[in-house]
Amino acid sequence: MDSPTSRAAHRSGLILVVLLAVCGCSADLATKRWVFQWLGPPPSSVFWIWKDYVGLETSINQGALFGIGQGQLNALSLISIAAIIAIFVWLTTGTVASDRILSVALGLILGGIVGNLHDRLGLWGNRGVRDWILFKYRDFVWPNFNVADSLLVCGALLMAWHALRTTPAQPNPDAATGPTQP
Repeated sequence: MDSPTSRAAHRSGLILVVLLAVCGCSADLATKRWVFQWLGPPPSSVFWIWKDYVGLETSINQGALFGIGQGQLNALSLISIAAIIAIFVWLTTGTVASDRILSVALGLILGGIVGNLHDRLGLWGNRGVRDWILFKYRDFVWPNFNVADSLLVCGALLMAWHALRTTPAQPNPDAATGPTQP
């Protein structure tokens, strides 16, 4: 049976995931709303923060990462919903919520998924993900993105880093054969 300490760690991990997801999604939706109200719908003129390198420009992405799957909003919405369900199942049926790093990663990922799902479902008035952060270097222009995309990338990188630094548990040879007899 679980100890009170492991139950408390699990509960605090779940709270951390939900808190990060709510704060991240809120920041994403608030910044999208603000920038789109300020600059207007696409095509908008670029407001340069660092001339010719970093700016704000509204765009609507009807696809996923780098515009992959353009026009597939229903399929991408279903994938997002499936990912949300999978994260909650993973968090509630295993010990992953007891791991602080995984809790942070999943909270960031969940916040990003929900922020972009909100847009894909058209809850802001149109269907499509609102992007507004622009990076450019000479002729190279990075596809516009938003806070939700940043949350997803940071969460995925944190998960990958965690996976690379965590050593898998080694099987206990005595567990399979039982205790040895003298």
